[in-house]
Amino acid sequence: MGFAMVVNTIPRTFTGDSAAVLRAIRTPDCNLAIWKRASPVGPDALHELDFEELRCTCSPRTLASEVARALSRSEHDQPAWATPLIEDASDLAEYFSAITGCEEIQLRLAVVETDSCRKFHGDWVSTRLITTYSGPGTEWIDRPDAARYADGDEPRAINRLETGDVGLFKGRLATDHPAIHRSPPIAGTGAKRLLLVLDPAGEAQ
Repeated sequence: MGFAMVVNTIPRTFTGDSAAVLRAIRTPDCNLAIWKRASPVGPDALHELDFEELRCTCSPRTLASEVARALSRSEHDQPAWATPLIEDASDLAEYFSAITGCEEIQLRLAVVETDSCRKFHGDWVSTRLITTYSGPGTEWIDRPDAARYADGDEPRAINRLETGDVGLFKGRLATDHPAIHRSPPIAGTGAKRLLLVLDPAGEAQ
């Protein structure tokens, strides 16, 4: 499960318009793979959500049923956008499992209204998948700005995943140069995010 530690190679970001780009995360010269795409969920989803944050360990095969239960208003009542979200989350879990080799996944599906991870950081996992179905996407900085931030200076350029983009972030368990990112600062703005995060089970902290 996961990846061998990479020490000397300084990775970079790979971007593409198909899911195939996510496989680049397995190479030593990649610490962030971004699949550019539209969200399968419309912006109205955030106005219709009424569920508690979902955190669970599951397999790609059982993920769909876990998400379906979280989104159900009742046994036979789901919002119209639930089906495309469930299908997409299930597909992403399959991609994640195939790329990382992990059979069990730690899932988080949440509505975020705060600056939950407001400082730039690298995750203590081998790999983390993040997509924002609605609302502002995750922010990240490239290697020179990550070094500048580590020295206590502000980054010169902050990048942001667009709504719907899928980011596969290499973490500190896989490299000395993890993808450095943070939640977008939205506290007090009235903005909300519908966020999906996948980690290899047993790694997430």
